[in-house]
Amino acid sequence: MNKIAGWIAIFCLLFAPALFAADPVKIGLMGPMTGSWASEGQEMKQVLELLADEYNQQGGVLGRKIQILTQDDGGDPRTASLAANRLVSQKIIAVVGTYGSSITEATQNIYDEAGVVQIANGSTAIRLSEKGLKNFFRTCPRDDEQGKVATATIQKLGGKKVAILHDNTSYAKGLAEESRANLKTANVEVVFFDALTPGERDYNAILTKLKGADPDFVFFTGYYPEAGLLLRQKKEMGWDVPFMGGDAVNNPTLVETAGAAAAQGFYFLSPPLPKDLDTPEAKSFVEAFTKKHGHAPKSIYPVLAGDGFRVLVEAIKATDSVEAEKISAYLKSSLKDFPGLTGTLAFDDKGDRVGEVYRVYKVDGEGQFVLEP
Repeated sequence: MNKIAGWIAIFCLLFAPALFAADPVKIGLMGPMTGSWASEGQEMKQVLELLADEYNQQGGVLGRKIQILTQDDGGDPRTASLAANRLVSQKIIAVVGTYGSSITEATQNIYDEAGVVQIANGSTAIRLSEKGLKNFFRTCPRDDEQGKVATATIQKLGGKKVAILHDNTSYAKGLAEESRANLKTANVEVVFFDALTPGERDYNAILTKLKGADPDFVFFTGYYPEAGLLLRQKKEMGWDVPFMGGDAVNNPTLVETAGAAAAQGFYFLSPPLPKDLDTPEAKSFVEAFTKKHGHAPKSIYPVLAGDGFRVLVEAIKATDSVEAEKISAYLKSSLKDFPGLTGTLAFDDKGDRVGEVYRVYKVDGEGQFVLEP
């Protein structure tokens, strides 16, 4: 027995480093795999798994395999906090996600206290990066930038009496308030400012109230399930007024819900759609995604999740470390003009993406999202 024990001890001394190096680098993905935003979450998972496979075929990172651990937040803050705790217990070094601002907000402290880097992909609420959390980042822009673009677009489209409708979520209310303030500064009258209740099936009451304010332009700052219903029911009541949405309406489900005829002429703000990405990195990625899934990514937010994953891998390689402190410091101070899928990437000291991202889109007669010049 003593001889066997001795051989075991020698084996451990010789091979323990190699065995440790074989441990995977665990990166979490938190997204809405179920619920009204499920199409976003499911595509986020497809994007990260595709990218992780590509890296692993090239040897992984630091000689270790990359493992994606996915948790469903259901688009709900309470579910998200449970999902975050489960991911932390699985010893992840970082997490990509999530989509909604209020959902991200429910998880920020959990990840920060656990020393886990978090890179959100669709959470644009301003206050998320104003808390001083050292490990929080996002690849999407903020609502204050979107509010400026919204105001300029409304003015360009001739809006003079504007109605703003939100849904009381962190994202939608924040964007609505930013836009109202910007419109006031621009001397554009806001004749209506109120909220609907997300998840309902009949919005005729709020539409009637909106119509009664007699706006010549409506800006809805909520999400695509409600936007689709609003457009359909607006057409059914015979109200022909220009509608525009924020970046959370950017999903093909909008047209499926509204119908192409009701969605025609609808404007929305968004980072460039996957079909409009023109960098070599983006084209290669879209080609690989299409080959695997039979279609290009349907939404830009999963692609923004992919950018979060790619900058994480870049930071791990550059620092030769999986320590959150080193990764965060690198992303804030040393990552410059990284060739992201959605354009060049860099972060400021709050973890916010640097540079202009937003574009204006319009739905055409066939229900396609067309980039405005």
